Amino acid sequence: MTVLALRRDEPTSSEMLAGSVGTNAAVIRRILSMLAKHGLVRSRLGAGGGALLARTADEITLAEVYRAVETGELICTHRCEPSSKCVVGARILDVLEPIRQRAESAMFTQLEQVRLSMVSTAVLEEADQPATAPAPELNTA
Repeated sequence: MTVLALRRDEPTSSEMLAGSVGTNAAVIRRILSMLAKHGLVRSRLGAGGGALLARTADEITLAEVYRAVETGELICTHRCEPSSKCVVGARILDVLEPIRQRAESAMFTQLEQVRLSMVSTAVLEEADQPATAPAPELNTA
């Protein structure tokens, strides 16, 4: 998402994104599909096509990105049901559930405050490039 934000209106191929992330282009295409279903990215087809942000980077929060690509609980308990005959097993889930809910709520509160534009600006600052610089070329070799 940060690469797309930095490249602005220049479509970015899944191969280029995969090189930046260090993964397979098929994985990127699967994630892009999830992001598109949530209205965060769009595709431009044809020669020179690729992925683009569907909204401005300032309109997208990290919470939206997280919800688009992650499924299930943030903090999960063991797959097996604890023993109701054990003093710990009989009570542990009731004790842990409110803690899990507070932790998840705190994480989403933080992610809602961070916009994609803030991340892309921070990346450019780390690279000593002005935020108004032309879209960066990705050296993925």
